[in-house]
Amino acid sequence: MHPPMTRRDVLRALSVLVVERRAPTVSTLIGTGTAGYSDQQVNEPYGVVIGPDGALYFCDLGNQRIRRLDLKTRRTSTIAGSGRKGYDGDQGRALDAALNMPHEIQFDRAGNLYLAERDNHAIRRVDARTGIISTLAGTGTAGFSGDGGPASQAELRQPHAIALDPEGRLLICDVGNHRVRRVDLANGRIETYAGTGERSPTADGAPLKGTPLNGPRTMAFRGRELYLALREGNAIYRIAPGTATIHHLAGTGAQGYSGDGGPARAATFGGPKGLACAGGGLYVADTENHAIRRIDLSSGRVTTVLGTGARGDGPEPDPLRCALSRPHGVFVDGAGRLYVGDSEAHRIRVVDL
Repeated sequence: MHPPMTRRDVLRALSVLVVERRAPTVSTLIGTGTAGYSDQQVNEPYGVVIGPDGALYFCDLGNQRIRRLDLKTRRTSTIAGSGRKGYDGDQGRALDAALNMPHEIQFDRAGNLYLAERDNHAIRRVDARTGIISTLAGTGTAGFSGDGGPASQAELRQPHAIALDPEGRLLICDVGNHRVRRVDLANGRIETYAGTGERSPTADGAPLKGTPLNGPRTMAFRGRELYLALREGNAIYRIAPGTATIHHLAGTGAQGYSGDGGPARAATFGGPKGLACAGGGLYVADTENHAIRRIDLSSGRVTTVLGTGARGDGPEPDPLRCALSRPHGVFVDGAGRLYVGDSEAHRIRVVDL
């Protein structure tokens, strides 16, 4: 038998646990706080994602480019965009193309890159093998048309975000049309997946078909379940695939910053613009509150994991003392690191949770 533990033994064991369970820390991956274009600078980073090669890819919005950051060497390269603001370059090298406010990016299983260009009213695709860019959806003109036909001939209005479902279809937050559109990548056809075009409130538990969405801004999948943030609705919903119904997860609908520690449904948010699922939680870029919040999907409770609720720039490394400035993109990798496009601080930050 082991001898009984003394008080000193207990304190030593607890100190070991405290060391092993270190507090989360935040640091800057790239960015100086001043807008620029270099290995050290970015200009309003928005969407962020880890690519198939393990590098960080991000929308360098103010530079009108998609860039790649090698996480080992900290060197950057440009994947798409010449730096000119416009809409040209299809069927040529992505590096020579003009982009117009690229907000979010996603990779498919083959490594092809998709980007949502808000002000080109289009979704474009960069071929993984050739580096050639083309338009998948949208005509370059704002509008609403084309359901049931080729996505390249359909009109979108300010698409902000994209997500790939488990079947490999591409979903588009067509914010200006208050709809989520869906493109079958096998045949290129587009349809309305959710939303009616109305800006009315979204009823809890309603059938997905025929239910309005007020400003669908961003999405994230957790298995087959889709989480959807409504920018103008200041709320987050869960779409159940089995029943094709939509369910209220977070936000009262009023704009504000309240509710931490309590039920997410009773909390207030400020224009949520980024989502990421990981480890039983949903991470939310609560943009106008200058914070990243986490909803525990088991308990339904919400907490702030990064930011103070006030606009600013740091200091690091304490996540809850580090002020942000209108963050947009969020992504969590397999090791549990949270990447944040801290847009108007001109930084990409990483939190070791």
